[in-house]
Amino acid sequence: MRMDSNNPLGNHTNTEPTLNSSSRRSTSSVQSRASRGNSVSGKSVSGVSFDLSGARPVRHGSRGAESDGFSMSQRELSDEDARLIYINDPEKSNERYEFAGNTVRTGKYSILTFLPRNLFEQFHRIAYIYFLVIAILNQLPQLAVFGRTTSVLPLAIVLLVTAIKDAYEDWRRHRSDQIENNRMARVLGDDGFQEKKWKNIRVGEIIKISANDTLPCDTVLLSTSDPTGVAYVQTINLDGESNLKTRYARQETILRMSQKEGMSGLIKCEKPSRNIYGFQGNMEVDGKRLSLGPSNIVLRGCELKNTAWAIGVAVYCGRETKAMLNNSGAPSKRSRLEAYMNRETLFLSLFLISLCTIVSVLAAVWLRRHRDELDYLPYYRRKSYASGKPKNYNYYGWGWEIVFTFLMSVIVFQIMIPISLYISMELVRVGQAYFMIQDNKLYDEASNSRFQCRALNINEDLGQIKYVFSDKTGTLTENKMEFQCASIWGVDYRGGTTCVQGDGYSVQVDGQVWRPKMKVKADLELERLSKSGKQTEEGKHIHDFFLALAACNTIVPIVVDTSDPAVRLIDYQGESPDEQALVYAAAAYGFMLMERTSGHIVIDVHGERQRFDVLGLHEFDSDRKRMSVILGCPDDTVKVFVKGADTSMFSVIDKFSNMNIIRATESHLHNFSSVGLRTLVVGMRDLNGSEFEQWKFAFETASTALIGRAALLRKIASNIENNLSILGASGIEDKLQQGVPEAIESLRMAGIKVWVLTGDKQETAISIGYSSKLLTSNMTQIIINNNSKESCKKSLEDAIVTSKTLMTQSGVSQNTEGISGTAGTPVALIIDGTSLVYVLDGELEEQLFQLASGCSVVLCCRVAPLQKAGIVALIKKRTDDMTLAIGDGANDVSMIQMADVGIGISGQEGRQAVMASDFAMGQFRFLVPLLLVHGHWNYQRMGYMILYNFYRNAVFVLVLFW
Repeated sequence: MRMDSNNPLGNHTNTEPTLNSSSRRSTSSVQSRASRGNSVSGKSVSGVSFDLSGARPVRHGSRGAESDGFSMSQRELSDEDARLIYINDPEKSNERYEFAGNTVRTGKYSILTFLPRNLFEQFHRIAYIYFLVIAILNQLPQLAVFGRTTSVLPLAIVLLVTAIKDAYEDWRRHRSDQIENNRMARVLGDDGFQEKKWKNIRVGEIIKISANDTLPCDTVLLSTSDPTGVAYVQTINLDGESNLKTRYARQETILRMSQKEGMSGLIKCEKPSRNIYGFQGNMEVDGKRLSLGPSNIVLRGCELKNTAWAIGVAVYCGRETKAMLNNSGAPSKRSRLEAYMNRETLFLSLFLISLCTIVSVLAAVWLRRHRDELDYLPYYRRKSYASGKPKNYNYYGWGWEIVFTFLMSVIVFQIMIPISLYISMELVRVGQAYFMIQDNKLYDEASNSRFQCRALNINEDLGQIKYVFSDKTGTLTENKMEFQCASIWGVDYRGGTTCVQGDGYSVQVDGQVWRPKMKVKADLELERLSKSGKQTEEGKHIHDFFLALAACNTIVPIVVDTSDPAVRLIDYQGESPDEQALVYAAAAYGFMLMERTSGHIVIDVHGERQRFDVLGLHEFDSDRKRMSVILGCPDDTVKVFVKGADTSMFSVIDKFSNMNIIRATESHLHNFSSVGLRTLVVGMRDLNGSEFEQWKFAFETASTALIGRAALLRKIASNIENNLSILGASGIEDKLQQGVPEAIESLRMAGIKVWVLTGDKQETAISIGYSSKLLTSNMTQIIINNNSKESCKKSLEDAIVTSKTLMTQSGVSQNTEGISGTAGTPVALIIDGTSLVYVLDGELEEQLFQLASGCSVVLCCRVAPLQKAGIVALIKKRTDDMTLAIGDGANDVSMIQMADVGIGISGQEGRQAVMASDFAMGQFRFLVPLLLVHGHWNYQRMGYMILYNFYRNAVFVLVLFW
């Protein structure tokens, strides 16, 4: 069952970044550049004519879901709701509102606040308050049962050791902040670009970033080294994805930045928000208003790649950047046993007060009975006769004696709550950490890393986990796609002999050998047929299939040097690892993508260099679920190549021809999917001159529309993507980390619910769900993709009714124990980040919890970092179950810190997750021995030790009482 919203994508407020290549824009003319700049950024520029008569072919393309975000930016921003930024004029920008500086601070304490705040946090342990009261009472001469120093020392040592540990951890945060704040950037001044510390950058200043530099703040692009204004960025520190993404400068600002008089203008944009996938604003330059969208802004923490330089203006700095707004800060975590001990301490304190009250009452009775004997009674003598004249000796009257008896009893019976237990617990935790670190089953040979125990105070919580929240990319998967097989014109090429050619396919360029960076296993039969050319019908279809794989993408080939000067490698960079795998596969079979420029691509077809003019490009969007490219071929024909999901592609295939081929391809797709491969269907058709001219005119009209642009562009793409001839299908393996399916199955058998929270697209997440055995074919999928609060509410209500109906039909009650609450008809909830915007910000949280708690599996797609933390908080607020979050990238930090237990994967995505985690390890599969073995023993041993201490001390106290 699918519960998809019928609302148009034009209602999106949480837009997603989509693929774009440098060939997005044409260099045929300034006018056509400007026109296509508008098609990218979403608003037409008045006074610019759309001249399509350039010498070189004009390129066109829709931006899919991102266009919807741009349509949002059409709305006027009032001065009250917007931030006004004067380009290259920070003084005027900060004149009305004092914007945040670019200093960041992630430390918890300062020198002045450390002592009071740290003590406040430590005295959350009620036992510490109890020990403090005992130490204070013991300072009074009348009550000094033990030495004054002796009573203070144990508590002081425990507080000091903890304070030193907290101070060291915070010092590391401050040191990291200091390094970050003192990094240098080049800022435009009176004498050109000058070095300036990050912490001194202000909103409105123009910044120049070089290749491989990190962005110091959220920056709107003004110009890049590429004449078309494209810049490639890596967002690994934001969303954990290591693939390159494309961002653009407006053509109007590129022209202004190239002039000597410099750049000025006004940017009106939205106030700081946590949404890393959305941006709304406009820019006024030379009296023209240009719209700005997510593709025009580069966020703090991104790295500039494969672009010599980029120039931009700072719009958000410091704590107002999207990266910092998504940083929830480092919380103080305490184990569940400590919380239990706090409650037990209260109960034992009441019991202790009862004992002391009984003692003081009995003391009062004894004093009343012996009131005539107190002057000379042995061991009590009220009078002292040492100086001749009798006088009172340490006696304060009947009432005060009762009070002092009560307080002295408190001091004598204080071991009912032992401070030694806390020291013993810390020692036991050190031992437990040693066992975990030395466990070879938690050792990762690939990264040569052992288990790390970064927080000693929550070891025992590992044995009480009920919910596991996992990232996908780099945590469940290796984020390495491998081309496995293909079905071409109804023939399955996966059963033959495969091999890896020595060094793979290569070509000669200027006396050098160029070969793909990654090798692909090649089917020998398919390789032989691909070399035969287009002389046979079979060879023609194979040629068109691999040509589609090499051309229908947004991959940029990057040539890198090797240690051998005669050999160079082609590294295919792109936002989608699927596309990378397909392009590498095409290269392995002799169709090597060599070059991509503004208006054409160059493909080496078995040694023959061929140039294809890219006349149009419709990128993937979540409605069409396919992408297409219109190519002008060397033989003067125009062809449209399309690839996409099978569900969307078969609806546009010409079913009146080649039905046998279609049926065979469908059968092969089913076989590919059943073994967990990601599948794509490829099709094509020839375009005649009138069809192309009609499409070109329609696209120009749609790209300049102010209202409903996204829907118009989708309609045009759908019109051209029809009556296709099927070429075949591909099978790609998204390599899971070793043991992931078995680990998930073991966790679910143990009664642990596994939720996957990812920033990837919905289709990708579902595919991984199947391959990791998180999703199964007998599950009913409830998919919630909504663009408004009302539609989201309705979808949730319908989904709750559906899930309850399924449970009733299965004869399973709400209280069913086991792997899931819906045994027989398990339900999988799949929800996207846009819907979560409305759920997590309002009264729909309870409905989502009600729905999710009855589901076997929950998959959250396209979620921002802070949304991950919000989902964890949703469970923590409404249940007493323990939560664990596991991830490997900076985008997982908020989730890791929010969960009761946070685990960082020391993988390829940097060290941010590890630095924020409580424990760190190398593979997801290590969760099984960690939780089910070490966690079990940690909790059991700690529980027995606590009970032993309490019962032992109770015996001591009761003997003293007797």
